[in-house]
Amino acid sequence: MAKKVRQYACLIMAVVVYFLIHEGAHALVALYYGVFESIRFLGVGIQVVVDHEAMTETQIGIFCLVGAVSTLIAGWAFLLMSRTICSFKSAYVRTFGWYVTMVLLILDPLYLSVLYRYVGGGDMNGIQLLVPELAAQITFGALLVINAIAMVVLAYKPYKESFQTA
Repeated sequence: MAKKVRQYACLIMAVVVYFLIHEGAHALVALYYGVFESIRFLGVGIQVVVDHEAMTETQIGIFCLVGAVSTLIAGWAFLLMSRTICSFKSAYVRTFGWYVTMVLLILDPLYLSVLYRYVGGGDMNGIQLLVPELAAQITFGALLVINAIAMVVLAYKPYKESFQTA
């Protein structure tokens, strides 16, 4: 039972970290452009609301792209720290490290390659103002595959071993 509680708690914390990084990046860009209006809380997520009319298409594209870029950079930072995270005695720290790495590396590429079509487009609506939709979709699909392989190659074994020896 304690293992399941730890897993669910760390997964929830990883999703919170994802929203802080992804939406935080949107908020910083909106503040920089002077178009920030509010933060909207939506059932299972949050959304940064901006004045689209005051933005150029390029600014909208950058605003939409920066969330995914930020989560990917943070995800790779966590991935590269896998061995260090696995050296911690706390099972909560190690579980959190695994889930936050997975969420940061997988969620945006999965969403922007496949899932966006089923939930209104979201960030892809702006990203396609910078590059053709198919090019963005293929790029994020490739990132999904690369990130999944990187997780298996760089993180799976250290995390697995850290839980077996604990």
